[in-house]
Amino acid sequence: LPVRREPMEKLLILNPGSTSTKLAVFEDEEPLFIESIVHTPEELAPFDRVADQYEFRRELVVKTLRDHEVAMESLTGIVSRGGLLTPIQAGAYEVNDDMVWQLKNRPQNEHASNVGAMIARALSKEYHIPAFIYDGITVDELTPINKITGLPILRRKGMGHNLNTRAAAMRYAREQGKSYRDITVIVAHLGGGISVNLHHNGRIEDFISDEEGGFSPERSGGLPMFDVIKMCFDGEETYRTMMNLVKRRGGLMAHLGTTDSREVEKMIQDGDEHAKLIYDAMALNIAKNIAKCAPSVKGKVDAILLTGGIAYSRYVTEYIREHVAFIAPVVVYAGEDEMLSLALGGLRVLRGEETAKTFVKNENPGY
Repeated sequence: LPVRREPMEKLLILNPGSTSTKLAVFEDEEPLFIESIVHTPEELAPFDRVADQYEFRRELVVKTLRDHEVAMESLTGIVSRGGLLTPIQAGAYEVNDDMVWQLKNRPQNEHASNVGAMIARALSKEYHIPAFIYDGITVDELTPINKITGLPILRRKGMGHNLNTRAAAMRYAREQGKSYRDITVIVAHLGGGISVNLHHNGRIEDFISDEEGGFSPERSGGLPMFDVIKMCFDGEETYRTMMNLVKRRGGLMAHLGTTDSREVEKMIQDGDEHAKLIYDAMALNIAKNIAKCAPSVKGKVDAILLTGGIAYSRYVTEYIREHVAFIAPVVVYAGEDEMLSLALGGLRVLRGEETAKTFVKNENPGY
C-alpha cells in the first residue's frame, strides 16, 4: 500500500463575516475541517464597533480548534482574509502590529474582516506562528490611466472580488503551464455583486466594480447620474436608504423580487417574458463590461474567465459566451472557494514561491 506522506504545512484559515466566522484547518491543499460559526444579532448587539468583537470571536476560534482536536502548536501558519486597510497590492502581507493598529484605529470602513488579522496577530505572537493576509479586500493595482475620472477629487477604485478572481486567473495560468505574469485574462465574478477585472503583467490593471458596472441579483450597478443626484436631494431618501437601495434592494431584487437566479430561471421556463428580459439584460451588461476591459490591452486577451455562484448557470454563461467570444475563448470556473484560495496563498509563501510584503500604517489615510 502507498505510504501517505506527512503534510508539509498545516494552516489555520480565518474569514470573519458580518454574521458568521468561517474558519478551517488545511493540511497542505486538503481541508481537515471547514466550519462556519453563525452569530445571532443578540450576540453581536453589545459591540459598538467591529474591533470590539475581537475577544468574542477569538475565543470561538480557539474553542473550535479545541473541539476538532487541533493543537495550536501543530500549526505552521495562519492566513486571514484581509480587512479594510489602506490600498494594498495583491498577494500576501505579513500580519504585523502596524496592520492591527490600522484596522483598530483607521480602517477604510467598519467590516467584520477587520477582526481576522487581529486574531491572527494575537495567535501568531502567542504561539510563534507566521501569519498573513492574502489578496485583501482593499487590493488596488489599477494603472494610473485607469484611475482617472471626470472629476479630479474622485478616482476609480480596484476594491472588490480580487481574492476569487485572482485565484481563477492563477488557476488558468497553472492549467496552461504558464506563470500568472505571462497571461492576460479578463475575469468576471458573478455573485450577489458582479465585478469584472483585467489581469495583465502580473497585476489587476483595470477593475469595473459592482458600483459602476452592470446590475446583479441585489445591486443596482451603474445608474444615470443626474437621476441619482436628483433622488438624493428630493427629500424622500437618506444616505442610509439610498445605500440600501443600490446595495441590497437593486438588480434582480428590484425588478423581480428575488436575488436567487435559480428562481428567475424557473420564471423564464414558465413563460415569464418580463423575467427573461431582465435576466438577459443582466447577462448582456456583464458582457458589455467584459468588453470594456479589452481596449486597455488592445484586445490581446488570452481568455475570459467566468467565476462565482452564478457561473453555475449555463443560461448565463452561454449568453455571455455568445456575446464576448469574439474577444477571446471563455472558460468557466463556477463557484467561489475563499477558504481554499486563502490556503493556497499561504502555501505559496511558506513554500518560498512568493514573498510576503510588509504593511506600514497610515495615520491619515485617504483613498
